[in-house]
Order: sequence, then C-alpha cells, then structure tokens
Amino acid sequence: MQSNPPFLELVDVGKIYPGVIALDKVALSVKPGEVIGLIGENGAGKSTLMNILGGVIQPSSGAIRVDGAERTPFTVPDAIAAGIAFVHQELNLFDNLDVAANVFIGREPHYGWPLRIIDRKALAAKVQPLLDRLGVDFKPDTPVADMSIAQRQLLEIVKALSLNSRLVIMDEPTSSLTLSETEGLLKVIAGLKADGVSVIFISHRLHEIEQCADRVVVLRDGQQVGSLNRNEIEHGVMIRLMIGRDLKALYIPPAGPPGRITLDMVGVRTAAYPQERVNLTLRSGEIIGLAGLVGSGRTELARAIFGIDRLLGGSLRFEAEPIVINSPRAAIARGIYLVPEDRKRSGLLVDLSLVANISLPDVLSYANLFLVDERKELDNAERQRFSLAIKAADVRTNARTLSGGNQQKIVLAKWLSMRPRVMIFDEPTRGIDVGAKSEIYKMMRRLADSGVAILMISSDMEEVIGVSDRIAVMREGKISGFLARDQFSEQNVIRLAVGASPN
Repeated sequence: MQSNPPFLELVDVGKIYPGVIALDKVALSVKPGEVIGLIGENGAGKSTLMNILGGVIQPSSGAIRVDGAERTPFTVPDAIAAGIAFVHQELNLFDNLDVAANVFIGREPHYGWPLRIIDRKALAAKVQPLLDRLGVDFKPDTPVADMSIAQRQLLEIVKALSLNSRLVIMDEPTSSLTLSETEGLLKVIAGLKADGVSVIFISHRLHEIEQCADRVVVLRDGQQVGSLNRNEIEHGVMIRLMIGRDLKALYIPPAGPPGRITLDMVGVRTAAYPQERVNLTLRSGEIIGLAGLVGSGRTELARAIFGIDRLLGGSLRFEAEPIVINSPRAAIARGIYLVPEDRKRSGLLVDLSLVANISLPDVLSYANLFLVDERKELDNAERQRFSLAIKAADVRTNARTLSGGNQQKIVLAKWLSMRPRVMIFDEPTRGIDVGAKSEIYKMMRRLADSGVAILMISSDMEEVIGVSDRIAVMREGKISGFLARDQFSEQNVIRLAVGASPN
C-alpha cells in the first residue's frame, strides 16, 4: 500500500466561523484500500472536517485534490462523483420500506413508460450482489422495520457501496452494537479494504481503532496534533494526543473505605430471567461496576430497582429498612436515581432547555403557592451548570443543541439537585469523548466520596476496571461472581461473564 499514491488529499484546510477557528491547517491524505482512524474529543473539528469532505461546507483556506486535480469549490455532487459516501451515527433509513427500496431510493429501475412502474425484479437483482459482497443475513425484500440495529448499520454500508464508493466515512458505527456485532462490522471493514475501498473510521472506542486502522489522525481544538502509523498506534498514545494527558489521569482512587450498607438486594427476580435470583449490596461511598455480556440482565436489574419494571420476587432493604419500590416515584422518594442508557429517549426532554430539564423532576420545590418561582429555578440551574462545567451559552439553551457529554451532565444535574443516596448509571459514557468521560468519572468519584452509593453498568471493560471499587459480573440473570481491586483484569471479568472461575 505504500506504493499507492493518495487519490484524495486535503492540504492545509482551515475553516473559520465568526469568532471561532473550527479547523486550522489540517492535512489529510487517503490512499486506496486504507483504513484511517479519525479521533478527537467532541469539538475537536471532526464533524467540520467530514462536512468539508462531503462538500456540505466550503473551507476558508487550503485545497482539496482528487486524483491529483484541485477541486474548488468542492460541492456535494463533487463528493459523490469522487466516490465519497457517509455512514452516519444517526441512521438514515425508511422503516416502512424494504432493503432494496432503501438502497436505491430515487434511483430505482422502471418500466412501462409513461407510468414508470418500479421494476422490483431488476431492483432486487441490483441489490443482491451488494448484499453478497458483505455477507449479510438479510435479503432485498426484508422490511427495514424488522431489522436489528446491527443489520441497519450494514444496510447503510450497502447504500454507500451502491454509489460505487471509493471512500466510506463511518461516524461512530459501533455505538449501538454488541461485541459480536462489532466484530462482524470490523470484518466488513477488512473486506472493504481488501477490495480497495478506503475507510475513515471515527470512533471514541479506541480499542476498535487499534484493531482496524492502518493510520490514525488526531485532532484537538481544530488542529491536527498527531498522525500515527500502524506500528505506532497504541491506546495510551492516542489518549495523550487527544486530551494532552495520560490515561491514568482519567481515573481517581477512592478517598477511603466504603461506609454502611445503603441498598441491599436479596433474591431479586426480574422479568428478563424470572427463574434467577440476584443478591447485591450497595454501600455508601463505593462504586460497584456491574459487568457482563449484552443480554445478561444488567439493564433489567437497574430498571427494576428504579421501579420502571416490576420485581417478580425478592426483597429490598434501604438503610436496613424493608422497602417496596413499585414505581420511579417510590424510588425517587428514597433518593434512588437512574441515569439511563439512552439519555435522549429516556433521560432528557431534548426540545426543552437546560433549566426545564433540571427542574422538572422536582418542580414543586421551586413553587410558591403552586406557581413556579422562575428566579429560584434559574439560580439552581446556573449552580449546576457551573458545578458540572456544562458547556452551554446559558441555562435557557435547548438541550438538543449540546454534545453527548453535556447532555449526560444535564441528566446528572437534575438528580444532583435532589440529593441522591443511590445513583445507578447505565452505560454512563456511551458515545462520549475521552475528555468528557474524564469529567463524568470525576463527578462519580465526588458523589461516592460524599457518601452516595453508586452502581455503574458498563460494557466498556477499561471503564469498569478503571472506575470501580468492586466489580460484580452478571451472567444469564444472576451474579456469577465478585472481584476485589487486586483481582481486576479483563481476563477475570470475561471468565466470570462466560461462567468460568477467575484466575
């Protein structure tokens, strides 16, 4: 591949908005069949760079060359003609159509002039070779509504290949995939590479970058701060380039030993595995990492503790007192709060402001004679914004406009305003960049040090090992084992997750 000249080059590309330098002299070259990992924190300039590559926005300076010829301006039709295709994090599919219709929408073969009836047989014949190329398990007539997230992700890649793509840009393609589905996608990327198709792979999951990238380009604050060749790609090096400090700085050890038992679960049964029982104790000042494979019952346990789903059996004791939690309201009354896995769907009202999201769960506390005291509401929201370093122009900013890390902080802010005793975090840093992860970890440690009991569900092995004081591993609806700090290792977690004993 070294002998292949680049077919696409960005030379000293810059983009300036009023008062903001989004990109500053960024250089990028793409060779045929090359997989490039593009990494950086939210706000580093990745989206701006990709929008320039897609012809959506024009650079303020620099040049774009395709096959050695400079293209100015570089528009969306130019990008399509150059063979550049996108697979976005937010999938762009029509659920009411089948696979073939989604792939060639607007480009369907027709017959019967002047009626122009879609030729379904010809359409399927055009799609099937693309499906065969990726080795997918769905057919041209499969309804998209019946497909899993992983299948839909692959369908987006099929759409990209239908455009005779030379470069496929994948933006966080594995954020909603299981471990096995991710492995399947990485095999697809290897297949594209073997066929001479280039890939720009954008991900916050750096271990995936390590697995698939031939080269890594790192952006920070709009500048290109590093480029790593295959033999230089290493987890700690990437983090240091991204955030300017070492990996160990992300994790903070506990201030002291855990306190008394806050929440005790004895023989708890959930709908996911009604025959199994969970015994788990949460102590004040302790962060318990709950690990396990997807489908092991972790999220179902969290939902039951918070009262979203009904407990089928067992008992709960809160500070040695038997309690019944049959609704989120009952959990909140005890100071038990859940930061859900899907923050946009279950944790936020994205079309409302910061202040509305923060005050809504406890709105009566801001009321005088049943009228909301807006000043009191604004003051609390401003305190939370300052305390959690939420990056927003002001507390009236719409939540939808903020990055994933700042949205997660809003979910935290609403509960922190209500003095939690137990915090349950379900995948707290999914889709969040490394810098924002560090801030979330610091908040969790501050909460623990203040006496809050924390249960953290995470599929990120590094996160579980780095943040937890103790690890509980679930397998098929029950706790298969616990690990103390001196037993922490990826191998031990995996062994418990699959039913073996730790070393």
